[in-house]
Amino acid sequence: MQVAIAPLTFTVFLLLSACVRYQPSTATTTVHHYRCNSDETITATYVTHDSAVIQYKNIQYDMKIAVSGSGSRYVNSEFVWWTKGLGRGSEGTLFLPIVNGASGPMIELCRHS
Repeated sequence: MQVAIAPLTFTVFLLLSACVRYQPSTATTTVHHYRCNSDETITATYVTHDSAVIQYKNIQYDMKIAVSGSGSRYVNSEFVWWTKGLGRGSEGTLFLPIVNGASGPMIELCRHS
């Protein structure tokens, strides 16, 4: 009697892979500083891709990522923080929110410094 090695090997592989613990990637926190047209500064700390902490007028605001047509948009009940571009010279705009996290009136227009 011959034993089919390939199906047996595949089954053992599946059983062993189910025992391996998932190790999430260690994301690096990034901090970006923005100088606004009003001379205010905004510090944006991105801990994960899905969240940010924005410091504006010496108060920190936890924000969650939201759908955007372009750039990255983060929202909470007090503000909408929308960035476009990467690195020095990129833009960040702070808005008041309106219904369902949509962007309302602009508060600050800032550039990455």
